Amino acid sequence: MPHTPDDQPTTPAPGTYTIDAGRSTIAFTTRHFFGLGAVPGTFALASGQVHVDAEPTLSSATAVIDADSFTTGSGTRDKVVRSPKYLDTAKHPHITFASNAVQDTGSGYVLRGELTVKATTQPVELAVEQPEYGAEGIRFRATTRIDRYAFGITVDKGMTARHLTLSLDILAVPAAGNTSGE
Repeated sequence: MPHTPDDQPTTPAPGTYTIDAGRSTIAFTTRHFFGLGAVPGTFALASGQVHVDAEPTLSSATAVIDADSFTTGSGTRDKVVRSPKYLDTAKHPHITFASNAVQDTGSGYVLRGELTVKATTQPVELAVEQPEYGAEGIRFRATTRIDRYAFGITVDKGMTARHLTLSLDILAVPAAGNTSGE
């Protein structure tokens, strides 16, 4: 039976949702060579969870990013960024995020949390668009700006940009055993 807009839930059922890493993306943009060239790229999500509370501001999220998945389409650049000079993915294979607060902005949310890169943890804020709910689960789209210097990655000043803008497109599906709202 086809779904009509009236069949779609207006809010997600409270409970735990698993991030579908295969259908979620983390894209970034940065600049190089004294800010003259744009550099797009991606990271792969390894795993994550979203806990949806009946009161949205009490919801939470965690994510694990595969640091070695950093890619810009330039093998040489990607190898250097994965090296000890930047991410040191051999010693620090994961980048992690754990939220600690959610603020309702009326048109979306601000998800506050801590990002850990190379054993350095710093606060970050993600601007989250109004989530979309459907038969597949919950789709979240968010953006944030990361200052690599805050994580101690300060090499090649002038050659590589200080900031990265991350765009996340996350699909969260009900976790096994999640019976909330059913």
